[in-house]
Amino acid sequence: MTRALLAHGDVVLVRPLHPGDTAEVLALHTRLTQQDTYFRFFGTPSGLDKLAAEIAADPGPRHYAVGCYRRGELVGVANYEVLKDTTDAEVALVVDAAVRTQGVATLLMEHLVSHARKTGLKRFLAEVLAENANVIHVFRDLGLRFEASVGGPERDVVMILEDDPAYVEAVLERDSVADAASLAHLFTPSSIAVVGAGRRPGSVGNAVLGNLVVSGFPGPVEVVNPHAEEILGVPSVPSVAALSRTPELAVICLPAPAAAAAVEECGKRGVRAVVIISSGLTGTEAGERVRAAVREYGLRLVGPNCLGVVSTDPACPYDLTFLGTPVKPGNIGVVTQSGGVGIALAESLGDLGLGMSSLVSTGDKYDVSGNDLLMWWAADLRTELAVLYLESFGNPRKFSRLARRLARTRPVLAVRSGSGDTAQRAAASHTAAAATPAVTRDALFEQAGVIAVDTVAELVDVVAGLSWQLLPGGRRVAVVSNAGGAGVLAADACEREGLVMAELSQDTRDRLVKLLPAEAAVRNPVDTTAAVPPEVFADALRAVLDDDGVDAVIAATVPTAVGDPGTSLAAVLPPEYKTVFAVRPGQRARVAPLAPGPGVTACYDDPAAAAAVLARLVRYEEWLNRPEADEHLEPLEDPDAVRAFAAGHEGWLPPADAVELLRLADIPMVETHYVEAGDSMDAAAADLGSPVVLKADAEGLLHKTAGGGVLLNVRGADRIMEAFRILRSRFGSALRGVTVQPMAEAGRELLVGVRSDPVFGPLVVFGLGGVDTDLIADHAARLAPLTGADADQLLDGLRSSKALWASGLDRAAVRELLLKVSRLAELVPELAELDLNPVRVGSKGCVALDVRARLEPMASEDPFLRHLKD
Repeated sequence: MTRALLAHGDVVLVRPLHPGDTAEVLALHTRLTQQDTYFRFFGTPSGLDKLAAEIAADPGPRHYAVGCYRRGELVGVANYEVLKDTTDAEVALVVDAAVRTQGVATLLMEHLVSHARKTGLKRFLAEVLAENANVIHVFRDLGLRFEASVGGPERDVVMILEDDPAYVEAVLERDSVADAASLAHLFTPSSIAVVGAGRRPGSVGNAVLGNLVVSGFPGPVEVVNPHAEEILGVPSVPSVAALSRTPELAVICLPAPAAAAAVEECGKRGVRAVVIISSGLTGTEAGERVRAAVREYGLRLVGPNCLGVVSTDPACPYDLTFLGTPVKPGNIGVVTQSGGVGIALAESLGDLGLGMSSLVSTGDKYDVSGNDLLMWWAADLRTELAVLYLESFGNPRKFSRLARRLARTRPVLAVRSGSGDTAQRAAASHTAAAATPAVTRDALFEQAGVIAVDTVAELVDVVAGLSWQLLPGGRRVAVVSNAGGAGVLAADACEREGLVMAELSQDTRDRLVKLLPAEAAVRNPVDTTAAVPPEVFADALRAVLDDDGVDAVIAATVPTAVGDPGTSLAAVLPPEYKTVFAVRPGQRARVAPLAPGPGVTACYDDPAAAAAVLARLVRYEEWLNRPEADEHLEPLEDPDAVRAFAAGHEGWLPPADAVELLRLADIPMVETHYVEAGDSMDAAAADLGSPVVLKADAEGLLHKTAGGGVLLNVRGADRIMEAFRILRSRFGSALRGVTVQPMAEAGRELLVGVRSDPVFGPLVVFGLGGVDTDLIADHAARLAPLTGADADQLLDGLRSSKALWASGLDRAAVRELLLKVSRLAELVPELAELDLNPVRVGSKGCVALDVRARLEPMASEDPFLRHLKD
C-alpha cells in the first residue's frame, strides 16, 4: 500500500487488489450511473462484475489489479490481463464519477505501467467506446507512445511500454503539480492551531506561538492547552475536538506520546497539514502511531523533531518555529534536516540583509522531504534561489530529475554532509574502491547542476555572490589590485580553482599605461600600485572590464593614506554584462555587501573565498549552457538475451560467463579462452597463436599483476604449458583456472566500471587503469543512465584528461564504451559490480583486457512512480 497525491493535492492510498476485495469492487459497481461510460472489459461494455470475478478467482501472474482508496473508500480500479503467449496485456479501468476529474485514472494507469514493465510486458491494449473521449485523453496524456484507430463505435488503443524519457518527464510534471497543490495546505493555510503552546515563557510551545503572533498571519489562530483559557492573547481550548473551527494547519509541541495522540485527533478532525516540533518519536510506538495516522487520514506532515516552518509570503506570512529572531522576507528557499543549520542560515543571511521565501526544517522526515520542496519551489515564483541541507536521500534518482529541472531556472545549492568514507565496505574491485559514498553523492549533485559546498560559511559566500552579481560569462578572470601581494594571492587562488587568468589585449594594456604610474603592472594580475587615488583605480577597473577577453574580475583593494579604492568600486558597478567580486583583506565580516544601492556586489575578506565562489558560479553557468550531446548508440540486437543471461546468475561470475555478458551487451573484449585449474591445457595450447598472456583466476587475487598472476609474451605450445604449470604451482588450491588471451597492441590502460548502490542506483566510474589505478587514483564518476554530455564530462573529468586526449587516443571509442557500460547497468539492475581493468585504448579503438562482474538479486524499485514517503 502506498500513499499518493491526486491532481488537486488530496492524499489517497493505492494498493493491489486481492480476492478479499471483491465486495468493495462490486460496491463501486453499484455506485455507477447509467450515464457512466468506461472501457469494454473482456468484451462486455459493463464489466466490473467480471473484474470482481477475476479478482475473486485470483488468476495469478497473468492478471493484475490495483485500487485507489480515498478516505477509506474504493474510488477507482484498474487492471490488466496478459494475452496468452504474448508480451501484450489488455487494460481496463473505471473511476467513481465523484472523483473522475481529479487524476485517479492517470494515477492508476501509472501504477499499472510500472508493474507491467517489471514483468516484461511490452504493450497495453484497450477497446474504448468512441464517445468516451475522456478515457482516450487519459491514455494520450500519459506520455507513452500511443496509437488509436479511427472510425467505428469503438477505438482500438495501443500503448508502448518501453522506457521513454518523455514518459518520466510527464510523470514528474504531474507529480509536481499534485505535490504543490498538497503543500498549499502547509504554506498558505486559512487557519492555524498550536497544539501544546505553553504558558511558561522560554518553553518551545510558547516560543512557537509567540513567533506566530508577531509574524502577521492574517487568518484565525487557536491554541490547544487544557490548562489555560488564553495564551499570549490567543484563545485556548482543552482539545483538538473542542476547536471552534477545523484548522487547515496544526503545529504540535507536546511530549512524544501526547504528540501521537494529537496527530490522531487532528486527522479525525479533518486537519490537512501538521508540523511536529516534538522529538523522541522515531523508533517508538508513538512514532508508529503518527505514521499510521498520516496514512489513514491523508495528512501532509513536517517533522517530527524539527525547528518548524516559516513562510514570508506577503499574502499569508507565518512563523511556526522557535527561532530567536524573525526571518527577513526574501527570495531564498531553505530546506534542512538539521534545525541547527536552519538557525545558522537564518542568522547569517539576515546579517547580510538577505531574506527567505520559506524555511522548512524536515527533522526526521516522516513525510515532507527535500524532493517535496523542490517541487514546491518550482511553482513558487517568489523563490529565486534554493538551498538544501540533506543528510540522506530517500529517492536520489527522483531528486536528480527534480533538482535538474529546478536548476534550469534558478540556482540550487547544497551543503555536502557525510563525506567521510568510513562506512565504505571493503572494496572487492578497483571500481568499488573508487566509488565511495562521497563520490556517488557528488556525481548526483554535478549531474543535476547543484552547486555543492562543504560548510555553512561557504554556502553563505555563494548565496551572496549569486544574490548580488551576474553569472560569469566564462572562465577568463582578471585581477585588479592596489596591493601586489593581494593580487598575486587572488591569481593563485583562481588557478587553483580551475579558472583561467585572462590575457589582456594590447588596447587594454595601453589604456592602463596611460592611467597608472610607470611602476604599475599592466598585465594580469593588474597592480595599480598603492599610490593611485580611488578615481584612478576605478578608471583602471573600467578599462579591464571593457576587454572582450575578460569574463569576470576580482578587485582586491586595501585602504592607504592616498585613499580607499574600495569606496570607488560602487561607482563602477554594476557592469551590466560582467561579474565583479570585491576583496578587502582584513574586513571583519567573511562576506558583506560592498555598498548599499544599485552598485552592490559581494565583498570577501580573502581572495581565496572570492575565487572559490567565482569558480562555482562558472561551473553552474557552464552546466546551464552545456549541450545535451546525443548517445549515438546502435540498439542492442537482443536486450532480452542480456536480461535472461543475468537472471540465471548470482555472485561473482566465472571469467567465461563475465566475458559472455560483455559479448551479449556488445562491449568489446579481447578474445579470451578459459581453462579450469584441473583441466589439461594441451588442446587449448595447440589452438592458440603466439604470443599470449596467461592470467590466474585465484581466490583472493584482486591485483593480478602485483600478485604474480599475470605471465606475458608466452610463445609456443610448450611455453604455454610451462606457464600454466607455473601458475598452478604458485597459487596451489586457490587457483580456479587460467585465462589465456592474445597479447594486445600497445596503448594506454584505462579503467571503466560500475558500482550499484541500493539507493542511488548504478554509478559509472572512469579513470586511469592497469598499474596506475591505485598508484595515481585519477577517477571520475557519473550516475547511470549516462547522456552523451555525461560521457563527455567523464572523459574530461580526470586530472590527466588534457594530456590523455592530446596523445592521439581514440576518444570516440572510449566514449562509446562508457555509454554501452551505462546501458548494461540500466538493462541489468542486478549488476552490483563491473570492473573492466585494464581497458586498452590506442589510436583506433579500445578493448577490455580483463573483466570482473558480480550479480546480486535486487528489488526493482521504480524511482519515478508517484508515491509519498511511508
